[in-house]
Amino acid sequence: MHYTYLAIAIILEVMGTSSMRASDGYTKPLPTIGTIVAFLACFYFLSLALKAVPLGLAYAIWAGVGIVLTALISVVFFHDRLDLPAIIGICLIVVGVVVMNLFSETTIR
Repeated sequence: MHYTYLAIAIILEVMGTSSMRASDGYTKPLPTIGTIVAFLACFYFLSLALKAVPLGLAYAIWAGVGIVLTALISVVFFHDRLDLPAIIGICLIVVGVVVMNLFSETTIR
């Protein structure tokens, strides 16, 4: 269940970050409110996940998956471009998270 909380936290963090971009420097009320609500809920669910998932592992997964999802959303919805170094960097982050999950003893608590 704790990894479900972590997944919810990641989704909410990506929603909050996307809403922040859409808020245009907090000048648009609805995306601004969406940013605040999403981040508050995100940190609540992250705190629930941290009851069982080690902090370093949880943060690595949260940040890594968040980066990938945020990059995809920025391309699809905001028409940002990712060049080859950005794509390679994102792939390295994913590889790092996978290595931690498969081989690190920090995943056991």
